[in-house]
Parts: sequence; C-alpha cells; structure tokens
Amino acid sequence: MSVDMNSQGSDSNEDYDPNCEEEEDEEEDEDPGDIEDYYVGVANDVEQQGADSFDPEEYQFTCLTYRESESALNEQMASLASLVKVSHSVAKLILVHFHWQVSEILERHKLNSVQLSVDARVQPLSSKHVMAHSSHHCAVCMQFVRKENLLSLACQHQFCRSCWEQHCTVLVKDGVGVGISCMAQECLLRTPEDFVFPLLPNEELTDKYKRYLFRDYVESHYQLQLCPGADCPMVIQVQEPKARRVQCNRCSEVFCFRCRQMYHAPTDCATIRKWLTKCADDSETANYISAHTKDCPKCNICIEKNGGCNHMQCSKCKHDFCWMCLGDWKTHGSEYYECSRYKENPDIVNQSQQAQAREALKKYLFYFERWENHNKSLQLEAQTYQQIQEKIQERVMNNLGTWIDWQYLQNAAKLLAKCRYTLQYTYPYAYYMESGPRKKLFEYQQAQLEAEIENLSWKVERADSYDRGDLENQMHIAEQRRRTLLKDFHDT
Repeated sequence: MSVDMNSQGSDSNEDYDPNCEEEEDEEEDEDPGDIEDYYVGVANDVEQQGADSFDPEEYQFTCLTYRESESALNEQMASLASLVKVSHSVAKLILVHFHWQVSEILERHKLNSVQLSVDARVQPLSSKHVMAHSSHHCAVCMQFVRKENLLSLACQHQFCRSCWEQHCTVLVKDGVGVGISCMAQECLLRTPEDFVFPLLPNEELTDKYKRYLFRDYVESHYQLQLCPGADCPMVIQVQEPKARRVQCNRCSEVFCFRCRQMYHAPTDCATIRKWLTKCADDSETANYISAHTKDCPKCNICIEKNGGCNHMQCSKCKHDFCWMCLGDWKTHGSEYYECSRYKENPDIVNQSQQAQAREALKKYLFYFERWENHNKSLQLEAQTYQQIQEKIQERVMNNLGTWIDWQYLQNAAKLLAKCRYTLQYTYPYAYYMESGPRKKLFEYQQAQLEAEIENLSWKVERADSYDRGDLENQMHIAEQRRRTLLKDFHDT
C-alpha cells in the first residue's frame, strides 16, 4: 500500500552538505517502469484555447544553489542589520523569528524597537530581569572563576566558558542550529552565531553548526524550501508560498512547496497528512482489497487486472464491466459516474454507535479502495508506457517513421499518468469534504474526469486501433476536465 509521504528520499535537514553541489552528478539507471516527468513534453499535443488555456497549476519558482541561496540570505540580513542598527548575527535571529518577512519587521521596529527584540528573543523582557553578578562564580558548575572567563548574553546570566563550550558542543552534536539558547532556567534568549562559533572546539563541529544554521535559515524563510531529494543541496525560491508543484532542476525531485511532501492537488496539505495517517493506521483493515483479482459478474471466472484501465472485458464471456463497482459498462460510461460517489446514510446519526462505526468504516473503505486502485493503475500504466517506448523504437528501426512521428503515443501515456495522478488525490479530498452543493459539484467534476481518463486509458492500451486525431482529441478532453476541477477546487 503506497501511502508513505516520506518516500521522497533522505531528509536533507540533518545531513545537509553544501559542498555536495560541487560533486559531479552520477548517472542513475532509471527504473524501466517509471514514466518520465509527465508534466513535460505534452503541451504540443494538448492545445488549449481561450479560457481552457488557463493552467491552475502554473507556478513560478527558481532553483538556487547553496551559494546563490546563501548570498540571498546574507543580502537580506545585511540590509536589515543596517536599517534596525543591530549586528549581523542578531539580525539573522530576528529574521528567523519573523520568517524573513522584512516589511513586517520594519513595521514592528517603527512601532516599538525594544518589543521587536524581546519578541525575537534577542533581548530580555525588561531591565529588572537583567542580573548583574558581583560574585565571579558560574551558575552551572558553581565554581569561582576569573571575571574574564565568565560569559553571558544580553540577559546577563553568567556562566563560565567551559560550561558554555559543553552546552554548545552537545547541542550542535544533536543537530541544533538557531535553537541554542541561554542556560539559565526559564530564560529563552537565543545565542547569536558570533557568540557560539568561538566556543566550538574543532573545525568539524564548526562546519556542522554552519550547516544547521543554513538549514534553519532556509526552513524559517517563507519563500524558500530545501529540496527533499536525497543528498540534494538545492533550494527552491518562490515569490508567493502556496501548495503548488515544484521540481528541482538538479535531482528532478517533484514535491509540494508548502509541505515538502509528494504533490497532492487538489487535496490540501493538512488533509493529505490526515488521510495518509489514517491509511497507515487502518492498513490491516484494508488489506483484503489489495488483491488484483475479482470474479466476472456474468460468468464468475476469476479475472486479474493487468492494465490501468477500469473498463474490463472478460476473456471468457466478453462481458464489459467496471472493475470498481462491477457494473455493466454499457450503462456505466454515461454522463455521471455513480461508482465514484459515496452514498451517505442520512439516518445514521439516529442509529447505534456500532452501526455508526460500521458506516464510518464502510465510507473509508469506499474511498480507500478507489485511491489504491488508481495508484495501482499508475503502476500498470507505467508498464504500458515502457511498451509504447519499445514499440516506437522498433518502428523507427524498421523505417516506419521517425521518433517525432510516433511521439504522440508517448505523450498520450504521459498525459494519462498526469490525469490519473490528479484523480487519485481527489478521493482524500472527497472523503473529508462536508456534504452539500459544493461536494455535489466536486463529485460531478470528479466523475467527468474519471470517465475521460478511462476512455483515454482504453485508447492508450489499444493505440494501434485508434488514429492519431482520435487519441489527441481524447487527450485534450481529459486535460480540460482535469484543469476545470483544479481551477474550481485546488487550494489557493
């Protein structure tokens, strides 16, 4: 069951190495079953005119290297330090606290500069909390030390250099960057980086601290995200942060900018997180639907699903039916896809708790089965894509046309994957959606999209039986349905 959003590669937060961008990229063998990025290369075959040309997923972003992002951060830091008259290291702490929103910081500074520093935890709440110690003893080890060996932040909580060194060393080893704070109980003041660097005992820890600081600076910035790809040093920059699809130009990782997880339109970040947690928790309950086989509703012979299309034809009796609801395909492929809509029990609130629990499980399994079915269809259609590539290569080798002549077949398979991927993520959206007119509209558009996807899937799997114009027309209709749904329901 593919419900793990953390399959994006290793977490770059802790072991981020800015030097790895200088290493020469190694060529990786692609899984022959994978479809190359299906957002690339299909535009020429799916021409959208007028209002239909609006792409609800269009999103401007820039991929920055470590040096480019560090330069951008330093430029903002230097500018703010100059404007609010603080050191560079303190300016960074203020920026981190306010997510690098400079206009908000300047507005707060204009209203009350002292409160700005207090809120950013770089200055104590008031002067009465500032404690000037006349005795030269460390508040941690309680040893009397020379005055020059006592160090403190703006709060004036004094500790010996040795205790500060141990404190900072332990926290940096634990992966802490900006979060290093005063050792005094209930004191939340953060330590500026120029205070910490001299306390670290060796170059290895200094390099780690630099990496953790950079990680924290990027993660706190409302316009930046670290690429979640394995060992990838790239940073994605946007003007307006949204739950939109971005792709790293170094490792080709595709993810949602807002949550750094798998792209999940039209479902929002919080909802997909709830859905995947529920799927993981209820995985054993849902195991029974994982089988690839069902019985033909007419002759009862066991049938295995070996393609992505839900339009099934029994090899024995030639009966056409829907894989999901087992209904007759002749009456099934009409305007409204009834099998994609869950029929709520309006009287369930008046029934027993056991009945309500059964109804809740029934509803969940309805949506999960469709979610998982489209996931499996994507995997099966990836095999179809590979077969199409091999067929194109064979035709080119036999002088039956050029690669460009047959590329529309490859683009049709890419578009099919693109549309089905969107359709898969409509089911968590519908599961958590409240009943009402808006849900009815969503289910109608979902059904329209599903119908056109199944038509496209059927034609892609039997591409030799359809001419290019017919296939490209179906591509246009499917993409139009997908864009319409996202335009109306994609979280902005």
